[in-house]
Amino acid sequence: MDERLRTAARTGNVSDLYSLIEIDGNALKQFDEEEFVETPLHIAAEEGYCIRFAMEMMSLKPSFASKLNKQGLTPLHLAVTKGHTSMVLRFLEINKDLARVKGKNGKTPLHIITEVGNHNGLLDRVLEICPQSIRDVTVENRNALHIAVKNDRLDVLRVLLQTLRKTDCYRDVVNQKDQDGNTALHLAAFHNQPEMLKLLLNCNADQHATNQAGLMALDIADQNHNEDSITVLRGCFIPGVSNFKHNLEKQVRKASSLISHEIDNISGEDRNALLVILGLLLTATFQASLSPPGGVWQGDNTSKSEGSYDEMALGKSILDEFNFLFYYIPTYLVFIVTFFLTLALLKPYPHCFRTALQVLLAFFAMSFDLSVSFIAPTRFTTSVMAVFSVLVFILTVLMVSTSRVSKLSVAILGCRLSASFALHYYMKSSVLPNVIQGVWLFLFLHDEFWKGTILVAAYCLAMSTLTRDFTYCIVFGCWFSFFLFRVCLNRFLIHRV
Repeated sequence: MDERLRTAARTGNVSDLYSLIEIDGNALKQFDEEEFVETPLHIAAEEGYCIRFAMEMMSLKPSFASKLNKQGLTPLHLAVTKGHTSMVLRFLEINKDLARVKGKNGKTPLHIITEVGNHNGLLDRVLEICPQSIRDVTVENRNALHIAVKNDRLDVLRVLLQTLRKTDCYRDVVNQKDQDGNTALHLAAFHNQPEMLKLLLNCNADQHATNQAGLMALDIADQNHNEDSITVLRGCFIPGVSNFKHNLEKQVRKASSLISHEIDNISGEDRNALLVILGLLLTATFQASLSPPGGVWQGDNTSKSEGSYDEMALGKSILDEFNFLFYYIPTYLVFIVTFFLTLALLKPYPHCFRTALQVLLAFFAMSFDLSVSFIAPTRFTTSVMAVFSVLVFILTVLMVSTSRVSKLSVAILGCRLSASFALHYYMKSSVLPNVIQGVWLFLFLHDEFWKGTILVAAYCLAMSTLTRDFTYCIVFGCWFSFFLFRVCLNRFLIHRV
């Protein structure tokens, strides 16, 4: 490299750069001809304060930004290593994909950040600009989680997992195996990092995953006599129950993946057109549920035969059992297919926007189910339609396994569409259904205490106010009782270690 060009890059003198170009129009051409070479952009990025020069260089020669020097590093790698936050952010503002360019050992700039630490919140900004970079792996097949655990960067791991929770690939990234078959959980157990273990487990890390030696994280912790790690891993590793849960989740993910595979290959244009059609179908089926053939009873019916209709016929369909089921079963089937196709097609949309739509659709499904239940003329028809309620609930749980539906949406549906909802029609006391709902909410939101508490409190308050039945407070009691049981169980397992 010409020494005058090197000096201009080091001092950030743009005027000297153009003076050299005036003298020799091919002053920058030589760098394109070499595969691995130090460019003026490398020098400016390493210095850090020459942002104006670096931006001018990127404007003139965009290819320099992804050029590797003889040490296998891009200008962005150098800026990250030196901690030049402003320089890094300017690079990514121009081209966010630079965060995914691999250098020596297959490391991206994100991998470098996880090694050196989250200085000035740089990691948060990089993940905000290019969240896909969290999926990149090194030549050892290690992702950012592996690197953060290996370098004991608890703050970095916390930021990475917070970002992962907003993506659809968090299961794959958290359980990514390196060339030795180790997940981030294995490494955390090996290095005896209990806080990291807790974070990973709360993000659905698979404690049953084995490495090439056939060892689980608990086995590694036990071999190295890492008592703190053993305590954490055994706290969520109840024999029998844990194995059953693992096998069930595995089968559910396999089944749901087969169902949703074709939907992922639909183009964006076709996806938008289908969403419009599905929206119309949802509207039509909901309207059909509110307006059955012949209408509903507008007043007391003194001529109805005993046993054919419920005691209170007001607002019930005038159809008999056979015609009611003949009309509503196909309607409900159309609603179910349309509802779940809509949920599946929402996957490519941004996480927050998609979650909001899923919650709204959950309330919409509740309204549809309740309208059919309220209008059903007999207890038998109500029981038959309750089967479809349970079917909706089961299919929603299947979609959670592939990260297509948020836990919050399923928790909302579970309160009204689970089997406990049908018990209200057969029991004078609502205590048992409320207990079942409390247990359900705990099982599904046990790892999100505050979010679950807010949901449970809002649900209990709303239902108690609407029905004037304060037994709904039992749900709130069950929620805290099961959390207390969980704490006590963990303490018991700790003392056994």
